[in-house]
Amino acid sequence: MALHMRQDIRMSQSLVMTPQLQQAIKLLQLSRMELSELVRDELMENPLLEESAELGTTVEEPVSSIELQDAVDQPNEAVAEPSSSSTTDPITADGPPKDSVDWEVYADSTPFQPATGGGEGDEQTAFDATLTRAETLPDYLLWQVRLSNYCESDEEIAEYLVRNLSPAGYLQDGSTVQVARTLGYSTLKVERVIRKLQQLDPFAILARNLAECLWVQAHHPEHPIEDPLVLAIIAKHLHNLENRNYQAVARDTGEALEEVYEATKVIQGMDPRPARAYGSEAAQYITPDVYIVKIAEDFVVSLNEEGVPKLRISAMYREAMGGHPKAKDYISERMRSAQWLIRSIQQRQRTILKVTRSILKFQREFFERGAQHLRPLILKDVAEDIEMHESTVSRVTTNKYVHTPQGIFELKYFFNAGISRTSGDDLASEAVKTRIKKLIDAEDAAHPYSDQKLVELLEQEGIDIARRTVAKYREQLGVLSSSKRRKLF
Repeated sequence: MALHMRQDIRMSQSLVMTPQLQQAIKLLQLSRMELSELVRDELMENPLLEESAELGTTVEEPVSSIELQDAVDQPNEAVAEPSSSSTTDPITADGPPKDSVDWEVYADSTPFQPATGGGEGDEQTAFDATLTRAETLPDYLLWQVRLSNYCESDEEIAEYLVRNLSPAGYLQDGSTVQVARTLGYSTLKVERVIRKLQQLDPFAILARNLAECLWVQAHHPEHPIEDPLVLAIIAKHLHNLENRNYQAVARDTGEALEEVYEATKVIQGMDPRPARAYGSEAAQYITPDVYIVKIAEDFVVSLNEEGVPKLRISAMYREAMGGHPKAKDYISERMRSAQWLIRSIQQRQRTILKVTRSILKFQREFFERGAQHLRPLILKDVAEDIEMHESTVSRVTTNKYVHTPQGIFELKYFFNAGISRTSGDDLASEAVKTRIKKLIDAEDAAHPYSDQKLVELLEQEGIDIARRTVAKYREQLGVLSSSKRRKLF
């Protein structure tokens, strides 16, 4: 078969993702904090962009270089000029000049206020709140080690151990044999350091398992527990306590069931997570992107524009476009980039408003009466309502939060699958979870509802749901099974 080359002209259609379109899509899915950081970066890179104090403000005329130089050359009228004939230093042997400040009087009359960047007067940030980071549990333990009588090798072992703490306060890097092999010390020496560390604050830190953690707490030097039944349960029957099998404990120990209950109360007073006070992360505060406020009988949707810099085009560079040709090309390019960024941000804000108003239309019962009246909703419903693509709605609802009369929620919260009801109207899955949580909260602690019983109670309310679905929702709510929720005392 002969091969040859030739030229053909063909017409075809294709979707091209221009940089401007890519930027608009990227802005749409950014969170509020990410958008603020992006705008700050653009303000640093693009000289034509500047921050406006409020929308619609006019650009002040820039000061010319001649006026600036004149201002520098002119003396300040508020400062007394020294005599032209004087060539000596203002501070002489006779003491400070008459106009100088008496710094001792100033220091005595002015209270100390650290420069923390906070508010004025009573709103100043406390000094201890200006620390760069909070103290961690390993730092706290090592501080206690250095104040104790540890030798150099013991300090090395202690530092390795506390750097391998689990979030609950247990040793997570294997047994003492593995630690000794890693550090090159004897197992006995590592075990001795662990015993010393377990006596520090928090007590019973660096246990290998729950039984050891509770055993160390039971032998606290200041208030030891001498009840043999408590010690026997910790040593051999923790698995029965987990399953609430108190009869097995009473049968194996030969004690009365009431005595087992009392011993269990003592064990429940111990802390199974010694690092609990140090394991919690700092609270993450959410700033909503949209506000939904009820005024009279109507809901008003408004954007939260605080924290995001408002942009405008600098008039100084706009006037410089008639200068050098290369400067004009550069300024024109930066001008187009700045205008497109401003339009993209405005389009993003309008899209968020459209989606939120559409959600308000579909979920008005939720905003009026709460989570139990949440309706099933999918992306397609909102997309058809605002005449946009589903992917656009998905990007808008990602990492965006709305402040409502019922609380602060992510926009994705309002999209739920439907659970059928005998009345014909479907109910959102989140509404079913809320109802299950209320039923469990109101149950008798001695006779908690099983999953099948929850199914029957929901059926009485007209909610048709399978038992495995109830079990799934219960696990998502972080609720234990009925056998583990039972309380006999």
